[in-house]
Amino acid sequence: MFCAISGSTPEEPVVSKRSGLLFEKRLVEKHIAEYGTCPVTGESLSTDDLVPVKTPKAVKPRPLQAASIPGMLGLFQNEWDAVMLSNYALEQQLHTARQELSHALYQHDAACRVIARLKKERDEARALLAQADRQIPMLPSNLAAVNASAVSNGKRDLERDDELPPPSKRIRQGITPEIIKELTDCNAMLSSQRKKRQISSTLAPVEALERYTQLSSHPLHKTNKPGILCADIHPSKGLISTGGADANAVVFDRSAGQIISTLSGHTKRVTSVKFVARDDLLLTGSADKTVRIWQANEDGAYNCRHVLKDHTAEVHAVTVHATNNYFVTASMDKTWCFYDLSSGLCLTQVNDPGIEDGYTSAAFHPDGLILGTGTTESLVRIWDVKTQANVAKFDGHSGAVTDISFSENGYFLATAGYDGVKLWDLRKLKNFRTFTPYDSNTPTNSVQFDHSGSYLAIAGSDIRVYQVASVKQEWNSIKTFPDLSGTGKASCVRFGPDATYLAVGTGDRNLRIFGSPDAASEA
Repeated sequence: MFCAISGSTPEEPVVSKRSGLLFEKRLVEKHIAEYGTCPVTGESLSTDDLVPVKTPKAVKPRPLQAASIPGMLGLFQNEWDAVMLSNYALEQQLHTARQELSHALYQHDAACRVIARLKKERDEARALLAQADRQIPMLPSNLAAVNASAVSNGKRDLERDDELPPPSKRIRQGITPEIIKELTDCNAMLSSQRKKRQISSTLAPVEALERYTQLSSHPLHKTNKPGILCADIHPSKGLISTGGADANAVVFDRSAGQIISTLSGHTKRVTSVKFVARDDLLLTGSADKTVRIWQANEDGAYNCRHVLKDHTAEVHAVTVHATNNYFVTASMDKTWCFYDLSSGLCLTQVNDPGIEDGYTSAAFHPDGLILGTGTTESLVRIWDVKTQANVAKFDGHSGAVTDISFSENGYFLATAGYDGVKLWDLRKLKNFRTFTPYDSNTPTNSVQFDHSGSYLAIAGSDIRVYQVASVKQEWNSIKTFPDLSGTGKASCVRFGPDATYLAVGTGDRNLRIFGSPDAASEA
């Protein structure tokens, strides 16, 4: 018995009541479900018309080809040919898929290039717009409104950043005669006090500095991007702030040996930190082109009060005026900004056309009427804050000027660069001494006079402390701290009050405290 459809012996035979034909059940049911007719006669047919046939299980006969060796070889050859054809079809499909993937990747790359070009054009347009806004003269009515608002608001309340207009819409009133008088009065007071000032009786003597050693080491920043880039010490509270490559700033309590606040908000590395004694403020500058003003609350944690976005490139330096009412930021966009601290407003942005490269460092003179800046073009520029004029220029460094520091006596300026440290006499505007402590491949990253002007510290592959002398006298080396190997070198150094300790930030994210072992044992 053979199936009327397949022509072979059915495994589950059924007979049609209408035609009497024999079918394979699964085949005829499939045909009925699709067409509803008999596959042979074409007459209407349903599954109810099928009668199962009970037969013993059919054993399929061996095909004729498998009855001999040549037949079996033929079967194997046919199977081999089928496999090869299938493999060829798969290779063709793979080749087509690769072509489609390559085309998609090319389209993605082209889209990325278009997006990058559009972003660049957008940033250039924004820069031109900001420049145009800066060049628009201030309307008298707006100036009067600003002055009236400043007079009516007697105390310096800090405003939220979202209450400030965007930088391109702000009106810069400039350094007004009232501000200039405030700066001049501060200068006169500090100058007169300096003449009467005596060195503090609690200043650490040279013998104490010679015994200084590392007292403690504190990992303050995240490990994903290790490295402390800058540091500052609060003048009266024993707090140390550090800025790191992990885009965070940290406030550390040295006496308690613990972090009291981690300041998160910047999106790129923090390049400068500066405490302001008034109102417990902290300023941070970052490579994300912004400056943030933070204020401590009752718990000691710092909250962001302002985000300043006047710069268009990395901010490398923040320095506070002696009045504690104003501060300056210096950026790689070739400008420096003079800010009012209470309102967070940029009063003026100085853009000298003679500047070819951006600023890498900045510091106020102790009296507050001149500002020093270092640039990537190895120049040190001295500015008159009242007129924002460049009154002096020191050249002699090779490479970027990494840090600058004014001595408290008001006569000396120390500048650090890739070729060491240079000392400048501000009275004669000339370089009178140069320290080259490291080889040409090791830059000097930081330099600072202590508050009394008695000592000078420099940081690079090690820490060195010198005793300050006159222009003609020798500046003797007091102490070298060689135990910084393996730390990624020292990036910043700061003197504690009365030079009682040194705070050093290193490339391995550790803040190291150096001081007298006797003081540590007493503590």
